[in-house]
Order: sequence, then structure tokens, then C-alpha cells
Amino acid sequence: MKDSPVSPETVGCSAERLARIKPFMQSYIDSHRYAGVTTMFARRGCVIHCEHAGFQDRERKTPLSDNTIFRIYSMTKPIISAALMTLYEEGRFQLTDSISKYISAFRTTKVLQGTLSERVEIEPARPITVRDLLTHTAGLTYNFLEDSPVSELYRNVNLMSNADRPLESVISELARIPLAFQPGTTWHYSMATDVIAHLIQVLSGQPLQDFLQQRLFTPLNMNSTGFSVPKCDFHRIATMYGHPDITTSTLSQIFSAWKSGYNELIDVEATYPSNNTHSFARGGHGLFSTASDYMRFAQMLLNRGVLNGVRILSPHIVDFMHQNHVQKSLLPFGIGGLVRSGYGFGLGSRVLMNVAESSLPGSIGEYGWSGAGKTYFWVDPKEELIGILMAQYMVSFDTLEKDFQVLAYQALLE
Repeated sequence: MKDSPVSPETVGCSAERLARIKPFMQSYIDSHRYAGVTTMFARRGCVIHCEHAGFQDRERKTPLSDNTIFRIYSMTKPIISAALMTLYEEGRFQLTDSISKYISAFRTTKVLQGTLSERVEIEPARPITVRDLLTHTAGLTYNFLEDSPVSELYRNVNLMSNADRPLESVISELARIPLAFQPGTTWHYSMATDVIAHLIQVLSGQPLQDFLQQRLFTPLNMNSTGFSVPKCDFHRIATMYGHPDITTSTLSQIFSAWKSGYNELIDVEATYPSNNTHSFARGGHGLFSTASDYMRFAQMLLNRGVLNGVRILSPHIVDFMHQNHVQKSLLPFGIGGLVRSGYGFGLGSRVLMNVAESSLPGSIGEYGWSGAGKTYFWVDPKEELIGILMAQYMVSFDTLEKDFQVLAYQALLE
């Protein structure tokens, strides 16, 4: 990426139209819906917009800055998926491999039929494959989702809320709980990426933190990204606001709080610790990062696997990751009843298949993901652009990220 600033017009954008973004973000701050929002936009390898509205810490009046560190929640997933694909390039596994080949605890996993009071567990029709995990078709679920009784079993054993539990212990417990669906029959958002994270550990023989540092963070100069934050940088961590912690609540509880307009400071340190350097590493959430660090990761993907002369993945593997890998009968996918029309799903990210159905400007082949703390990114290879939004607001159902995406595309002139 180019470090020196360039005029938006040199990359086919309008500075005048980009100037519409910050006032619109500020309107969300002024109406008390968010404490602060950072937006970042790049085209053709040049960052042409990076602005902050509101506060890193509203109570202390600490402004957001380029150095603010965010809890990125599920935006951890694309990073973990890319890390796994570096091992795929080395022939360490095939997508059709059964996960039980590498994690023996899944050899006895069954599928739940019926209710918890009258439960029957049966053998799965086929094993969970690595592709199932990457595409969220493995039959797993999340504790906060309520469309399967299996989610209650997750809550009963605190699968997501115990940050002191090592990843391998979490996955061992997960494998003992029955699946919510037969593998390959349903797209269902889940802890699948946590299993991928443990698979990385098994295949590499390294702690997840060390593997990510070696394969991604150091080569990409993502110096503020990791599963913990050095004590000297605690002052850079953005405060979390909003509703109940998604790792300890159900989606209906969070939705009820959102409808009531609740928007206060919340403490997620117990479930998303900033200083746990010995055991806290996950796949589906857990990373801290900055907007500029995540931009480097996204730019590497847009460049088909390379950044500033350092190659992370091959062009063909990056292209392969961002094709739709989910059969059409399982689409459109959705989370908690919120359907993502027009999208398929690749190996770790959504993939745009029909622009009109998505109801947002974009291009076929655009990909990206979001996080529960209101973080969002997308990569549009056709237009050579990347958008990143960072806020810290626990599970909002408004359209902040969609508004940003519209504002980004309206600034394109060519």
C-alpha cells in the first residue's frame, strides 16, 4: 500500500463526495446511538479516507484516533480462515477430509433429534469435513442463537464465556455436544471457526497466537493485532457500549435491549480479556486490531495474496477462497432470522453473487464479514476498493455499515 497521501481524484473518486461520510457518521453519535465510529476507505492500493467521529471512551471524552484498538469479534474469522489456507497450500489437508482425522474427539459426535427433554442422538449421515467448517455447514451452532435446542447445551457448559479455558479444551467439550443439524444440510452460523483455529494448532504444532504472528501479523506489519494487548497500550483500547454481552446472552435478549434504546458502557473484559496472554485464543472471535492493521490484511486479499512484496497466499488460492462454496439449495443464508439475500459463502467470508438482490451497491465477487461489536469490512476486487468500519457497540440491528457502504460507492466517479 502507498503510505503517502494521494488525491482521491487520482484513483477515480471524489473528495467532495467522500466528505459526506464523516457528517453522516457524526449524526449517529449526536443521536446517542454510538459513542464513536472510525471509517476507512481505500482504492487501487491507496487509502483515500480515514476519519473518526465521536469517542474512543465517551465518559472520559477520549477521542478516537488512528491508534485506537478495537475488539473485532467475528472479523477474527476471515483472518483464521486465511491462516488455515496457508496450510492448505502446503498440502497439509484436503477440504474433503473429515475433521475427525485430525481432532479425534469428533469421531463420536452425534446429531440431536427432538427436544432436550426427549432427545435422541443419532449417528451423522456423514462426517464433518474441513469445507463444512469453513462454510458454516458443519451442523454446529452458537450459544446466542435460539433455533435449535443444542444452543442451550452450549450455554449450559459456558462454551463461549470462560476466557480462561484453553482453545483445545473448548473444542473437546464442543465435540461432546450433539450437532444441531446433519453436516452439509444447512448453512448455520456457528463455532466452526473455533474448530478451524484448533485445527491450525494441530496441523502446525504451534500455539494459535504464534502461528498467526508468524504467518500473518509480522509479515503484514499488523503490529497492533493479537489476542491480547500489551499493558502499555491499554489506553488505546476502545470502550464497549450497547447491549448484553453476546457470549453470555441470547439474541432475543439482545434484540429486546436494542429496541428499548439501551446504549450504555458495558464491561466485556471477563469474556474478551485484554490481558490474558496464557490461554485466551479463539477462532470465531477474540482478536484485537486497528482499522489500519485490518486494512493491511484486506489489501493483501485484494492483491490476491501479496502485500508490499511479501506473499502470504497464492493468487489462485485467494480466488478459490472467495468463490461461493455453498450449494444453492442452502441459500440465501441468514443469522438469527436476518437473511443476506444475494450472497453465497466462500471459505471464511460472504461472497456477493447478485448485486440487485443484496440491495446494496457493489460488484459480483465482493466479499467480507462483520463483528458483533459493530465492525465491518468488504473487499470489491472489480472496483479495487476496500471499506472498513470500526465501532464498539454490542450487537446493533441498525444500518450503520450499510450507510457507509452506500457513501463509499457514491464517491466513485470511474
